Amino acid sequence: MKNILVIGGGFAGVWSAAGAVRALREHAGPTEEVRVTLVSAGDDLVIRPRLYEADPGAKRVALDRVLGPIGVRRVAATVTGIDTGAHEVTALDRDGETLTLPYDRLVLAAGSRTARPRFPGGDDVFDVDTMGAAAALDHHLRRLPGRTGAGQYTAVVIGAGFTGLEIATELTGRLAEVAPEGAPVRVVLVERASELGPELGAGPRPYLVEAVRGLGVEERLGSTVERYEDGVVHLAGGETIPAATVVWSAGMAASPLTKLVPGERDRMGRLVVDEFLRVVGVPGVYAAGDTAAAEAGEGHLVMQSCQHAVPLGKFAGHNVAAGLLGVEQMPFAPASYVTCLDLGPAGAVLTAGWDRVVQLTGAEAKEMKQRINTEWIYPPVDDAEAIIGLAGYHTIWPTDQVS
Repeated sequence: MKNILVIGGGFAGVWSAAGAVRALREHAGPTEEVRVTLVSAGDDLVIRPRLYEADPGAKRVALDRVLGPIGVRRVAATVTGIDTGAHEVTALDRDGETLTLPYDRLVLAAGSRTARPRFPGGDDVFDVDTMGAAAALDHHLRRLPGRTGAGQYTAVVIGAGFTGLEIATELTGRLAEVAPEGAPVRVVLVERASELGPELGAGPRPYLVEAVRGLGVEERLGSTVERYEDGVVHLAGGETIPAATVVWSAGMAASPLTKLVPGERDRMGRLVVDEFLRVVGVPGVYAAGDTAAAEAGEGHLVMQSCQHAVPLGKFAGHNVAAGLLGVEQMPFAPASYVTCLDLGPAGAVLTAGWDRVVQLTGAEAKEMKQRINTEWIYPPVDDAEAIIGLAGYHTIWPTDQVS
């Protein structure tokens, strides 16, 4: 028996496992036995791109409903060690027992995490990086009517990138829902750069500015937070903002498990991989999703996003099985890059290409975003044929048809 082991129960991990099963069904001979195992601390695939929305606890899919029908063994445990020489992974299960999981091929798809703020009071700041963190914010917002004091319905969002813009624009409505009629609602967006969405480029910026200002979101550009103390945000320039709610959205880093693999890493901690998603210089180990610094064409590396995590998983799954069976591996080739940014009550903006040419705005883009969030990023459940059918490396996102 040979073993393919996938670490991570996010989009990249799930589709790596499914892609491996599909490749094994297509290429394995009748006498070849290969087991696919996925190890994850949680029981669910968290729909992470939706955690900025209300009711985050509903944004998940049971892993067993995706992995079970296609025969993937799931191990509920936290990975504590990776020995690439011995081809073994150690993990701690829920009973506190240490597990040793051997592998012939390994896919590291352990995702990423928000780089937490380092300023004084940073421990009291919310984020929407995980189900638990998003649920804590949601619970906090629902309890705001029971609080008193200045800034009761004021939220400060730190970071005006993709996630920060989605949180800030969404919070205008979420705060209004819990605030009594006539109570002042305020959302302030703080960004170190001198413009909104600095990494999103010039193309969509006019629409971002129009949406943010139309919703009444205040901007503090070229500014940073020095500390959060006694319910007051202190900006570097001396301004103070009383705020019961502060949300951090600045900076991401690859899972610390990448440090257990002796490969080269980029500035975000992602492992450098070749065209087949093999970790350079580490035999038998592949990386997918937010742990992989993979080429995405036109001189760009993949983004730490669901859009790239899904195809990275599918290619890694195919290649890890193909490499084990001695059949042709496929070089990673993602479809055209698109961006669909939710702007809360102001709609959304959809762009195409790395230069982010605007395709749709407002209500039309919002409809597209809702279809992405509620339909397209969800895997099929309880249907082996449908799951395997979508697991091929050649399948694309519906938004890839946008031109």
